[in-house]
Amino acid sequence: MNIEKRVHMSKTTSPEGPEEILDGSYTGPVTVRGRLLRLLLWLAPTYGAMYVIWGAVPGILLALQVEHLDPASKVANLAIVTTIGAVVSMLAQPVAGLLSDRTRSIFGRRAPWMIIGSVVGGALLILLGLQHTLAGIAVLWAAVSIAYNFAQAPMTAIMPDRIPHLARGSFSALSGLGTLVGILGGQFFGASMSAVIPLAYVILAVLHLGMFTLFTAMNRDRSSATLTPEPFAWRRFLLTFWVNPVRHPDFFWGFTGRFLLNLAYYLVAGGYLLYILSDYIGLGTVAATAMVPLVAVASAPGGVIATVLAGPLSDRFRRRKIFIVVSGLAFAGAMGVLLVVPTTTGVIVAFAVGGLAYGVFQSVDSVLMSEVLPSASSFGKDLGIVNMAITLPQSVAPALAGVIVLIAGYVWLFPAAMALCVLGALAVLPIRSVR
Repeated sequence: MNIEKRVHMSKTTSPEGPEEILDGSYTGPVTVRGRLLRLLLWLAPTYGAMYVIWGAVPGILLALQVEHLDPASKVANLAIVTTIGAVVSMLAQPVAGLLSDRTRSIFGRRAPWMIIGSVVGGALLILLGLQHTLAGIAVLWAAVSIAYNFAQAPMTAIMPDRIPHLARGSFSALSGLGTLVGILGGQFFGASMSAVIPLAYVILAVLHLGMFTLFTAMNRDRSSATLTPEPFAWRRFLLTFWVNPVRHPDFFWGFTGRFLLNLAYYLVAGGYLLYILSDYIGLGTVAATAMVPLVAVASAPGGVIATVLAGPLSDRFRRRKIFIVVSGLAFAGAMGVLLVVPTTTGVIVAFAVGGLAYGVFQSVDSVLMSEVLPSASSFGKDLGIVNMAITLPQSVAPALAGVIVLIAGYVWLFPAAMALCVLGALAVLPIRSVR
């Protein structure tokens, strides 16, 4: 029996008494308790362990590794490394999602890949910390990106698999909270471990593997061993990287909005944050590294509050698009502060406002995207494409920033980010299936 044909709700007996077992196809009223509550509570720390790597490595640790090799060529060299990472991330996400869709095991479809990706990614991350050549760093970062995307893609498929529609705002709030805290905590961690980069990589690898192992153990999925996979076809495999925008316009517009807003965020807060502080603000490398934790602290309060509140509020009002539009325009304003006030005070103000705006976006965008997926039979694959709108900007933004800086200087990063924010906010307006 195909997974999409399962009964939406059934009764079972747990130590707490009768409990409703709900899956992602259930659209009726839901009380968050029992297994569903446990699943939701584990989301934030697991997402945090996942995104702490994306917060610490590309923007801080990897940037410092590249700078140590050749300070004069750091901008161009970081662009090379991150461009390679962008390409492999783009390919890995949907492939990982497709493979998890077709996986048949007693542990379910997602858990095996989450563990395999975490183990392999951790080993490769540790090796990355031992590299002393540009080629070695580029190859290992590409390999790390592939492995961790194979863990991340199945993780994000849990929402449409197992979370009822009317609980997805809470799901998105907690996963968004974990994402935001992970990114900001990663920046803080990366800056504090700048003198011992190899040790930082070991800690990150152990943290990721530990949390993913605990998550899969505490939130066991249904066995997929008896499900019959669809016949494999090369044409279907190649179409892994494509969702027809004519047949699925809402998915296209949702993807476009997510991609543009994430690209704007990572253009400034991603790989070149350290260089912006050291060269554009004029702090120098040592003071800039010390400034990164302050930036994270400035972003955290508004971001956390917005993330916790926006998702449930979007459930309450049953509206998603207005939250995305407002957050995009607010983030554009934050980037304007950096353009007009290029000082440490301007940085703190900009990231405080930007953290609030990005928190709203993180909390609601996941819900919106889960509601415009093309097919219930290919959640993993489709969410792999959706996640390309996150992982690709994380990797592309430093490369794009490098081109902008080399051609026009740091100051042009901020108008570019503002334009991307506005376009991303407007992109969700044509979506018809979601209010």
